[in-house]
Amino acid sequence: MKLQRPEEECGIFGIFNHPEASNLTYLGLYALQHRGQESCGIVSSDGSSLHAHKSMGLVADVFGNQEIFKSLPGKSAIGHVRYSTTGSSVIKNVQPIMVDYSRGSIAVAHNGNIVNAQIIKDELEAYGSIFQTTMDTEIIVHLLATSKANSLLDRISDSLNRIKGAYCLLFLTETRMVAVRDPNGFRPLCLGKLGSSYVVASESCALDLIDAEFIREIEPGEAIIITNEGMTSYFPLQKANPTPCIFEFVYFARPDSYIFGKNVYQVRKEMGRQLAREHQVDADIVIPIPDSGVPSALGYAEESGIPFELGLIRNHYVGRTFIEPQQAIRHFGVKIKLNPVREVLKDKRVVVIDDSIVRGTTSRKIVKMIRNAGAKEVHVRISSPPTSYPCYYGIDTPNRKELISSSHTIDEIRKYITADTLGYLSEDGLISSVGTENTSYCRACFTGSYPVKFPKLGIAPQLDLFEKELPEYE
Repeated sequence: MKLQRPEEECGIFGIFNHPEASNLTYLGLYALQHRGQESCGIVSSDGSSLHAHKSMGLVADVFGNQEIFKSLPGKSAIGHVRYSTTGSSVIKNVQPIMVDYSRGSIAVAHNGNIVNAQIIKDELEAYGSIFQTTMDTEIIVHLLATSKANSLLDRISDSLNRIKGAYCLLFLTETRMVAVRDPNGFRPLCLGKLGSSYVVASESCALDLIDAEFIREIEPGEAIIITNEGMTSYFPLQKANPTPCIFEFVYFARPDSYIFGKNVYQVRKEMGRQLAREHQVDADIVIPIPDSGVPSALGYAEESGIPFELGLIRNHYVGRTFIEPQQAIRHFGVKIKLNPVREVLKDKRVVVIDDSIVRGTTSRKIVKMIRNAGAKEVHVRISSPPTSYPCYYGIDTPNRKELISSSHTIDEIRKYITADTLGYLSEDGLISSVGTENTSYCRACFTGSYPVKFPKLGIAPQLDLFEKELPEYE
């Protein structure tokens, strides 16, 4: 069952030179499960060859049998959890991608989205390349294989300087692991250490689970090569002004993670405080839409002085699909995941805090559910600006015509979701909550201003990898 909101992207994890590499990678992926619940995989290296296990499903299901780890020997491994942003949801698209080519074997795990993917794919196919997946990640593998450079770093540099978009990448060969973050730094990527072993992860929460020490974030445009001799840092990519994704703070990252120099929980709490300053209302209680709305609701309650309550309880054990009973149950899709606490809501003026409104259909059902539980008034507060534009940098958002704020005023949205009042956090309020020392965050989902330009339509008439319309071409 899906609540109507932007879907997660992907998460990557890797560890080099540890006797339990595959087991620790499994745990790292477990900590990153929120970034993708569609499929997962691990590739390990025993020093002479690569081994893989991957499948559709959640990490605990795919790697639930301890016997699987016997097929993943070696002291180095990389892993991936996926929610598709390009390519369909099928087994052939499960990452990491592993291939054998003239220089040996290599595996790649990717978080992000390549905006000029179709142009490069058309060019490679014209020269005889055959693609086995529908993912943009496979393009990177083909570029590596066709590069004339001698060293692995130079081949990676040649390949990545041809692509545009968002990417955090982990490469694994028989003898080394390479981590790369795109020059814009759209997605988070951090470096840690466990004893003498280096660890790379999309978020620091994955380091915490395995007791690894957080060293630092990998810089935009940085490539790190890890071998038995140690770690070396390079900056082989074309420079750009970093534009980290601000929506990582709003929704995607786990609240206990440290990304872009900030703790996510503290940022979300400040977003709630700022929301209370901008949109005050007389009310009896503040409740969050769990789980992502909880820190902002706490901040709103603290700033406003209105008591915080858990008026909605989330069922954390709901899978991705369910069978709906033949007899119609009102708001069944939402109720299977959220249930109101009537004793908390009855006869109360309620402030409901959520992180975003996408299509509005889920918000409408939640407001009606709260009213049916006895609330006198329902005031909806959103801890981000209106989401009016789709993302092309690794987040699976609907196309623009499905985003309610792209075609409706705030008051029209309020009427549609049947709230008494509706208030969004302003863009300036979001920036101040995150930190005014860096105002270059990517805010394309709010503004429509995309920091990485798109291919001209005349060059690539078919951009089917995106599965959604592109904005104005530049």
